[in-house]
Amino acid sequence: MKRILISIMLIILVVGAIFTWRYYKWIYHPNTPESLEDAILLVPDGSTLESLIDSLDAENYLMSGKSFRWVAGKMHFGDENVKAGRYVIPPGISNRDLISMLRLAEQTPVALIVRPSTTLGLMAKRISAQLALDSVSLIHYLHNDYLVESEYTEATLPSLFIPNTYEVYWNISPENLIKRFEREHANFWNAERRSDADKIGLTPTEVHTLASIIERETQSAQERPVIAGIYLNRLKRNMLLQADPTVLYALGDFTIRRVLYVHLEVDSPYNTYIYPGLPPGPIVMPSMGSILAVLHPADHNYIFFCVKPGGGGHAFAATLSEHNRNARAYQRWLNERNIR
Repeated sequence: MKRILISIMLIILVVGAIFTWRYYKWIYHPNTPESLEDAILLVPDGSTLESLIDSLDAENYLMSGKSFRWVAGKMHFGDENVKAGRYVIPPGISNRDLISMLRLAEQTPVALIVRPSTTLGLMAKRISAQLALDSVSLIHYLHNDYLVESEYTEATLPSLFIPNTYEVYWNISPENLIKRFEREHANFWNAERRSDADKIGLTPTEVHTLASIIERETQSAQERPVIAGIYLNRLKRNMLLQADPTVLYALGDFTIRRVLYVHLEVDSPYNTYIYPGLPPGPIVMPSMGSILAVLHPADHNYIFFCVKPGGGGHAFAATLSEHNRNARAYQRWLNERNIR
């Protein structure tokens, strides 16, 4: 009988040790593959523990979904603890550490790329493609909430945005995203840059507006400061800007390749062939290069420019007669190719 009792106790101890070791492994040993690379887990709003485990299993991020579920129960990690976000799942992480990371919502930020865009709608679509944020929600917030409390108008709102790469959380709200853009705008428009704007007689918003015209005129980094200087020379002389891109904006069609006299008759405050000075606001969201070109324009006496035949840059002129020669050469080139 004594031997039987000892044997039973030994069996209980062995079984207990096995289960103890098993649960210890479930808690503390790696449950994601050591070979895991670039493992991104996106957890949308409204996710549950089961949908979270399904996502982890679907991506083969867990070696054992059963052990993860068991440890989650022991750590009291339930539906109410699942937080939306973008998480980078490390290789070789234990269930305990993974659940702690998810409970604390230790997200990895997204490198949000904001590119120059022709409209705020296009910008919103590009942003929504990188975040959980819906483009409609962003535009709705901008036009129905933000404009009410900000200094911007519908016309000047594009000047808030400066194309760059921003680190933000994947599930950032429209309000917090715009607050981030406000901070970046304030950082960009420091005392030095505001002083540069004062020297050319423009406000920051006007700098964005002129930069938006230059953005549509050329993609050449070398030409941007030259064209900026031309428009500033025109403003100093109280000349009409006569910028073709503003006419295309007024017409709502940037695809027009040849601006005709009939196009110049459109009655819009954005038509700089009719209305003096700068248009009411940016016609596109300009790039950093165009903004800096306005702040640091080339010093010259040019007041005219025209596309060169063949589209290889622009021909610049200080007199009307010289400009007319350049314009006729370009028109002949267009006519020869039947470009309307």
